[in-house]
Amino acid sequence: LLSSTIGRNKNFIPGEVIAEIINGTEEFIEKMSHFGIGIHSTGGETADIGDLVRTIVIDSTLVCRMKRHDVISNHNIRHGDVIVGLASDGKATYEDEYNGGTGSNGLTSARHDMFKKSIGEKYPESFDNNIPEEVVYTGNLDLTEIIPEHGITAGKLLLSPTRTYAPIIKTVLDEYRSEINGMVHCSGGAQTKVLNFVNNLHVVKNNMFPLPTLFKLIHEQSGTSFQEMYKVFNMGHRFEVYTSEKIAEKIIEISKSFGVNAQIIGYCENANEKKLTINSEFGEFVY
Repeated sequence: LLSSTIGRNKNFIPGEVIAEIINGTEEFIEKMSHFGIGIHSTGGETADIGDLVRTIVIDSTLVCRMKRHDVISNHNIRHGDVIVGLASDGKATYEDEYNGGTGSNGLTSARHDMFKKSIGEKYPESFDNNIPEEVVYTGNLDLTEIIPEHGITAGKLLLSPTRTYAPIIKTVLDEYRSEINGMVHCSGGAQTKVLNFVNNLHVVKNNMFPLPTLFKLIHEQSGTSFQEMYKVFNMGHRFEVYTSEKIAEKIIEISKSFGVNAQIIGYCENANEKKLTINSEFGEFVY
């Protein structure tokens, strides 16, 4: 069941924008139905709260009821598991165009790091005027600047829709649910998110995806250390499945059949404490 609540400042967000959001939600529900993902809209509310919201806030809540024994609980992540990473960028068979891979995480930091100060001057409603001026839109890119690697604008690259992995994961669970020990969205906390779910386990990520264009741009424009970037941005894969090596190969095949690249990006081993080590082309980072 899906409900959506929109809070807007009507001085900046007209009814046409609200209609696009509502219609887009319905289109997404319809598209997912073709993959056996049954989402039922329960409606929602649009509130004009200009005193509270500078532009717009969209809150979508998705709830379901399922049998307890069908729940995938991350407390089952264990020694010997390998980690299958599902790519965050590229174009899935159920997507309309190239996805930059941001996954809606770190957007505030990224847009101020990437884009020119003139954007803030033209659209002062696009940022909090209480933050220090020296961190407002400090980059060198225009929203409409074409990124040659993908032939799309920098603005569109950053604002790519958050990829859903639902069609892939439904197929995986239909066939291998009992073999899956854990699943992690690399959202809040990015590549360190798994540390919220394990104890006495060393998670080693030693086969990371090549860094997508978007994250290269963010690093170049901001100068942010890779130690920090792995905590804020997914850096190439935004979904992880913890399972055996045998099943991992099956999951990779399923993911690729949907046009989403996948690979074993690491493994888990016993330890005296919870620990994460990332070995990448940019060095070793321990958390």
